[in-house]
Amino acid sequence: MRRMLIGMSQEKLGERLGLTFQQVQKYEKGSNRVSASRLYQMAQILGVPVQFFFEDISEVSIERGAEAPASSETGEIMEFLNSSEGVQLNRAFNEIASANVRRRIIELVKSIAGHEAESVT
Repeated sequence: MRRMLIGMSQEKLGERLGLTFQQVQKYEKGSNRVSASRLYQMAQILGVPVQFFFEDISEVSIERGAEAPASSETGEIMEFLNSSEGVQLNRAFNEIASANVRRRIIELVKSIAGHEAESVT
């Protein structure tokens, strides 16, 4: 998600890591495990702290050494954020300087979503 938000291709990230874009793809899909040193390298390239990659893991899961179960809502949100529409929307939204305007946009979208839900039922 971070890679897409900053507009970096898998190929470009791969070049910076000394990997092929296919290897980056496997990391992103979870097919291949990422070593601690590689994770640190990725964080440096993407301009985030290593903790960024662990934000969705609950403390209970960390203590048990287990992966946090993903709720269906979280999965849907992540799927949207990883889509081209999600990336475009996030980029445009982040460019809005006014917090007041951002709040008004959120209210507008909630209102539209509510009207669509009402028309479906």
